[in-house]
Amino acid sequence: MEVLGIDFGGSGIKGAPVDTGTGELLAPRHRIPTPRPSRPGAVADVIAEIARHFGWQGPVGVGYPGVVRRGTTLTASNVHKGWIGLDAARLISEKTGCPVSVINDADAAGLAEMTFGAGRDHQKGVVIMITIGTGLGTAIFTDGHLVPNCELGHIEIRGKEAERRASDAARKRKNLTWKQWARRFDEYLREMERLFWPDLFILGGGGSKRADRFLRYLTVETEVVPAHLLNEAGIVGAALACQPDAVPEV
Repeated sequence: MEVLGIDFGGSGIKGAPVDTGTGELLAPRHRIPTPRPSRPGAVADVIAEIARHFGWQGPVGVGYPGVVRRGTTLTASNVHKGWIGLDAARLISEKTGCPVSVINDADAAGLAEMTFGAGRDHQKGVVIMITIGTGLGTAIFTDGHLVPNCELGHIEIRGKEAERRASDAARKRKNLTWKQWARRFDEYLREMERLFWPDLFILGGGGSKRADRFLRYLTVETEVVPAHLLNEAGIVGAALACQPDAVPEV
């Protein structure tokens, strides 16, 4: 099955056609900066532009940075508040002329890694995927099954939301060295370890590309690995979300 996967992030919207049987991108990904402000109509126009770039007329899967229930986006932590309560699947379908599925972006990245990447051989126990970017996205899998919409970047650390302290955006905003930032991120991982006792952490998102700069500073007992698909996991997972029963109904 060929699907156009779209990863809607805080700084950029990226897309590419994906072979959902192999996880391979069928063309180089195309990226357009996320509109400011990220109003639904403006973002949907960008997604339609990416679809036109590929001459796309088939199914489209979109990873959204927040909670998604049956195509409706319910939260908007790092994007315009107009997304709250919106039938995003319908809006994007109207703009693109294509059938559209929408999934939480971290859930999308997790699906890709559990199917084709770092989690492929970890189908037993608890695996937590963390995407490091504008925020901290999380996806939890138990015995290979997704628990959707786990927004654990918002747990409280030292009186603040974890992603306000330990996202890649926080590192840049505070001008932290990798070692300084790693201490903050390690504190977050240790809290996740205390709460969930995972067997594996998979780190994705833009921050995963620099894993060699900070992994040595982490102290958690749980195994921590970078995503194999790196920053393409969101695109591949969004495409996978178009498959029947890929995401549990909630």
